[in-house]
Amino acid sequence: MKSEIRYLSLCGLLGYGYAPESLARALQEPLDFIGVDGGSTDPGPYYLGSGKGFVKPLQIKRDLSLVLKTALERKIVLIIGSAGGSGARPHVESTLGILREIAAEQKLRFQVAVIYSDLDTELLQKAVAENRLSPCGGAPEFRADDLPRLCNPVAQFGTDPIIEALQSGADVIVSGRCCDTAVFAAYPILHGFPAGLALHAAKIAECGALCARPVGANDSLLVTLCPDSFTVEPANPIRKCTPDSVAAHSLYEQPDPECFYEPEGKIDLSQSVFTALSDRAVKVSGTVLIPAERPTLKLEGAVRCGFRSLTIAGIRDPRAIAELDTIEQGVRQAVDGNLKGVLSDDQYTLRFLRYGVDGVTGCIEAPPIPLPREVGLLIEAIAPTQELADTVISLARSSALHQAFPNRKATAGNLAFPFSPSDFRGGEVFEFALYHLLDASGLPLTFKPELISIGGC
Repeated sequence: MKSEIRYLSLCGLLGYGYAPESLARALQEPLDFIGVDGGSTDPGPYYLGSGKGFVKPLQIKRDLSLVLKTALERKIVLIIGSAGGSGARPHVESTLGILREIAAEQKLRFQVAVIYSDLDTELLQKAVAENRLSPCGGAPEFRADDLPRLCNPVAQFGTDPIIEALQSGADVIVSGRCCDTAVFAAYPILHGFPAGLALHAAKIAECGALCARPVGANDSLLVTLCPDSFTVEPANPIRKCTPDSVAAHSLYEQPDPECFYEPEGKIDLSQSVFTALSDRAVKVSGTVLIPAERPTLKLEGAVRCGFRSLTIAGIRDPRAIAELDTIEQGVRQAVDGNLKGVLSDDQYTLRFLRYGVDGVTGCIEAPPIPLPREVGLLIEAIAPTQELADTVISLARSSALHQAFPNRKATAGNLAFPFSPSDFRGGEVFEFALYHLLDASGLPLTFKPELISIGGC
């Protein structure tokens, strides 16, 4: 067993960028591996459903171009998790395409272990029939009718598939949808380090230097793992970690300050100790894993629910701002009347976001007193086709422009449009239909790495 493992979290998300100087500084001492998380559900279901990435290919290519050749020369394995943003097959293939471009440009040849996380309909049918799905985060119960409509359903697996990929001897690992921690915990667990410490370190490392001050999701973090503790330190000397900043990031996105959960089990932080080793580095000890009683996996899948169009305008008239509810009600009635025989009111939606009043908070808070001097109005329409969505937003925009309201003086128009044309196509709209935890006990779920060669003749 190694006495310590030293690794680099390249940045908070592949494509977010990092300082080249951070990479150079990290490479002054040996590294066992370099990891980077490539995805998230934070940007919503569109990217999973459409198969597109929310970080642009040129950004990803920049981040990989700087590190790939050096990693290969020094035989440092590079691990990419949730490739392409959502980790479905189209996203993984996009990342592999970028690696092929870099290989051709830099004349590289290397072995890649590819792990697909896509789910087949037969397995999902079995899961539904056996009542194995439970909603995550307030999601509704899964509807069996949505099975044939699912786009790119994936499983968010833990460390096991990445451990198997590491055992293959690949130079680069490109993983489909996986837990962020799996990217950084698989190597230490494979080498016999305590899983609790490995997963806690991974929880901090997954966001790059976000645990440092000033925060830096677009910068790198060094982690040194020992059998009884781990140390985190920003690779960039302009940043520093403190016990407070590292402890705070241990709670990132977690409802319970004493634990978080991964497929491997409950990571217990109740006895964790955060100690400053210097003005930039923090040592963490005391974290343990309570193994899961049964295997579970989070599943994600999106369905297409229509097409979006929107318009953006400003309102300066204080009388109009005071009567926004009246204006919205009048617009809805006008649109509904104009669409009779074309669309019923259950076939389209209209949403009004009033920035400056309640565009962010909605009805959670009362409107401000006094009302703002200016309001930004965003109107969104969703309908079964793009043409219908365009029609709905056009009707809503023209109605809102001329809608009457009490005490109105100006008749030339209620809205100031910053753009011409004023309406924009938003394209396909997706929503999560599968956002559930799967009881995987006894199911034939294997995410086997596939070894491929990239570059060369």
